[in-house]
Amino acid sequence: MAEGDFVIVHGRFSGTGLPRNWIAADIVRIADGVLAEHWDVLQDEGARADSKRGLPMFGDSFADRS
Repeated sequence: MAEGDFVIVHGRFSGTGLPRNWIAADIVRIADGVLAEHWDVLQDEGARADSKRGLPMFGDSFADRS
């Protein structure tokens, strides 16, 4: 998603060897065609057992397939 000088990217990192995938949001500000600022948020992906509504936090299925 982009608006003005800001771009937000949301994704899932898998295959890292960690017990759970990471869900990430990166926010960057571009100024004069150059990366000016960067912020990010990382968290472990919730499993089916963690979901009170029964919905995955990313996509349309749980990565754990349980």
